[in-house]
Amino acid sequence: MVRAAAAAPDLDALAAACTTCRACPRLVAWREASAADPPARYRGQTYWARPVPGFGDPDARVVVVGLAPAAHGANRTGRMFTGDRSGDFLFAAMHRVGMASQPTSTSADDGLTLHDVRVTAPVRCAPPANAPTPAERRTCGPWLAREIELVAPRVAVVLGGFGWQALLTTLAEQGWAVPRPRPAFGHGAEVTLRHTTQARELTLLGCYHVSQQNTFTGRLTPAMLDAVLRRARDVVR
Repeated sequence: MVRAAAAAPDLDALAAACTTCRACPRLVAWREASAADPPARYRGQTYWARPVPGFGDPDARVVVVGLAPAAHGANRTGRMFTGDRSGDFLFAAMHRVGMASQPTSTSADDGLTLHDVRVTAPVRCAPPANAPTPAERRTCGPWLAREIELVAPRVAVVLGGFGWQALLTTLAEQGWAVPRPRPAFGHGAEVTLRHTTQARELTLLGCYHVSQQNTFTGRLTPAMLDAVLRRARDVVR
């Protein structure tokens, strides 16, 4: 997978290579089992049941980094954060701040377009209990690494501690000067990194994940997410 990801000349080629990956047996089994026995509300639908590539503006200055596809969300629809409550929360916020053409995301062909933002994740297959193992994250890492190289964003909005640590690992491997100890994740956390050999900066913005556990309890409110997205927009101006 390292070679396949690194050899991708553009985002389309990267997505095509990513969707054929079967490197993690546990994740392959789970994504396919979820598709074979879906909840009643999704029975009869054809599941994507493959790795899910990032999507959005290919020239985005902002990337949003999540965790992994949901078993009956992106694993079903084939597009990150599409078709589940987490995506409903995220894309409604993006629409409010002018980053998305519409406030809903129900299917890969629903007409949604993103403006100056791309959505991705460090793990591309749906994991059991939404919990990838460290080994699975490392195996999947080259896809995120190459995507960051190709997009060259100026801001990364990172949803949750898992994505924060995964992205910092990827950036350190790419030659970014990641401090030791690593910057701690927190909602509203902000850190600007500089590349060790290139004249580039990348600002990381921490945000609680848009999971139902956070949004239903009020730990993450629409206003809190809007504020982080607006900060991302301000940084790239």
